[in-house]
Amino acid sequence: MTSLLDPIRLGDLDLPNRIAMAPVTRARAGHDGVPTSDTAAYYAQRASAGLIVSEAVNISANSAAFELAPGLYDAAQVAGWRRVMESVHAAGGRLFAQLWHGGRVSSYALLDGRAPLAPSAVNDDLHLLQAYGALANGFYSRIAASPAREMSTTEVYQAIDEYRIAARNAMRAGIDGVEIHAGNGYLPQQFLSPHVNRRSDLFGGTLVNRVRFLDLVLHAVLDEIPANRVGVRLSPFAGYNNALDPDAANTYVYVARLLSATGIAYIHAADTNAWSGAPDMQRILAILRPNFGGAIIANGGLDPQSGGALLASRMADAVSFGRSFIANPDLVERVRRGGPYNEPDPHSFYGGGARGYLDYPALAPARSPV
Repeated sequence: MTSLLDPIRLGDLDLPNRIAMAPVTRARAGHDGVPTSDTAAYYAQRASAGLIVSEAVNISANSAAFELAPGLYDAAQVAGWRRVMESVHAAGGRLFAQLWHGGRVSSYALLDGRAPLAPSAVNDDLHLLQAYGALANGFYSRIAASPAREMSTTEVYQAIDEYRIAARNAMRAGIDGVEIHAGNGYLPQQFLSPHVNRRSDLFGGTLVNRVRFLDLVLHAVLDEIPANRVGVRLSPFAGYNNALDPDAANTYVYVARLLSATGIAYIHAADTNAWSGAPDMQRILAILRPNFGGAIIANGGLDPQSGGALLASRMADAVSFGRSFIANPDLVERVRRGGPYNEPDPHSFYGGGARGYLDYPALAPARSPV
């Protein structure tokens, strides 16, 4: 029976276990989007994960949904990520960068006064969008989302090219691969959603047209990185950020088959509704598993027991943990020993310094049998 501690071949990587670190935004980069020495130490502490998927990484100055998130669109950011990767590799780890464009989920305050970009100018639900900023008093808080404007066709293609450049920069930084963030209501999912995508050009209307943006983004990334070093995050039923789809099952069967045809390494199946106590993992996997030939990493509302059960059922090939990895840098060893587990402190999730970032204790070394 497959377990969390069993090795797995993911793409062309041999991973020592099936415990992945999920992307968790920590908002501790500089205002220039450059990862810091603390970022390097944070990921190196968690290098025993079979795979680390980084926090979401901005592909351009237009993509910010959370202030102080890192970027991968200029030379200083590339150099910062290179230092992170040197630390992760020295600790024996592997890390994929999650490429991110927030689209309509943003604010003038995060974009130097510019309006957020979106497939369509749908702005009657701004109270549902999750944008966050660093306050002058040092606290980090949700802020009001600003009205978005519809992207021109030229701007759509510019965004696609920004993914290409970010993928190229990831390779320059020595990052092991990338994950395209196409879930959680961010820009690729906004294009997939007929609720917020009301375009009448090649990127809107029919399912084929709504999928076109993700398809072109994926192929732009594949121009820079082999398919076996690429993953895609999907959250078909996510209520988060309101990129809804009344026919999600049909949409994501199509998407899964499209992704399978490219030979990418994995889909990261995110059950964001589990955060609010309404899990959808079983129906997500029922859509993806029969229609995707690569690995599936399950994420959202899972603990080692429920994650292990998914592996045993063969509906998922690996499981990712977010908050558990925040609080337990040595999560793999804790799973091996059956616990105990540190509890995460939600007050230090976003922003700040080393407290709640680098100071969670590891287990004492196991005693050798006498």
